[in-house]
Amino acid sequence: MQSSIIAGLGFGLFMSVSVGPTIFAIIKYSISFGWKAGMSFVLGVSLSDIIYVALANLASGFLADLLSHEKLIGYTGSALFILMGVYGYFKKIKVTRNVKDMATVTNKHHLKIFGSGFLLNTFNPGVIITWITAVAAIANMNNSYRFAFFGSCLGLILTFDFSKVLLAQKIRTKLTPRNIVYLNRISALCILAIGLFLFLKIAFDLKVQGH
Repeated sequence: MQSSIIAGLGFGLFMSVSVGPTIFAIIKYSISFGWKAGMSFVLGVSLSDIIYVALANLASGFLADLLSHEKLIGYTGSALFILMGVYGYFKKIKVTRNVKDMATVTNKHHLKIFGSGFLLNTFNPGVIITWITAVAAIANMNNSYRFAFFGSCLGLILTFDFSKVLLAQKIRTKLTPRNIVYLNRISALCILAIGLFLFLKIAFDLKVQGH
């Protein structure tokens, strides 16, 4: 049991520190609309992860079939990233100085932000491949090992994501409204750049060389 938790924490740490569209989106929503919006986005991402882990363990054939449509998922994901980046860059935000939650966000907006987190994570091809790889790596382990592995992994990822929200909120309280707008646009451009890179990688079958 202890070894499964350690392995799960290690894998969760790897995913938590990986640079991708999620971290920039967390920064964007947390700084633009406050910590509650950031938490809504993180919970959407977490729900997507939980669903993928459940499917990977209970219906591995379904996720394996998804890999045969990797290009379609990749194009969908890249389009989503590009649209979020463009929308985030040009969207005008009203910055307030409410130290508790920095912006007035309705329940409807929270639901939209939650949905954005869910969709961004769901249509990220890297997420699908990562979870399938994790399931394949421990395929011969018993159910208790798998439960401890994925439980500790998901728990650490969620904890790190919450920490990113709180860190972004602390940074926000020290920024001027103008700097907040600039930082929001930089985060949006990063999401846009990732979307463009993913599109070009799939369209031209580019191979990324690792060190």
